Amino acid sequence: MRALLIRLQHELYIAQGELAVPPGGPPPKYRIEERHVRRLELDIDKFSARLDPLHSFVLPRGTRAGAQLHVCRGIARRGERSLWRLNREAPLRPELLQWSNRLSDLLFALALTVNRIQKVVEIPPNYSV
Repeated sequence: MRALLIRLQHELYIAQGELAVPPGGPPPKYRIEERHVRRLELDIDKFSARLDPLHSFVLPRGTRAGAQLHVCRGIARRGERSLWRLNREAPLRPELLQWSNRLSDLLFALALTVNRIQKVVEIPPNYSV
């Protein structure tokens, strides 16, 4: 999982570099490609296969690492929403938008995996409080 998180950090720099190029500017040397999206999807499948199926939302909590991954997921989701807003003004490549969506899904699967390893029981929200 450490190697995966380091790879994600590298991919974040690729995405940042791509986003730093102004519309109409020269194409970036590196950019998020379909292979990055596919790799995230394979990682999601790999980690999700080890988990029990979820039947509801769960509270973002757990071990320190699990909770930190939940925070990262929330930040990634916020970043994805920002990219979609930017996309309305300056269209972005579909691969970048897909990658940002799959990134937050992978971080969620990693948070659940870390918590499962540490035997943390996931808690669904109580909507009647």
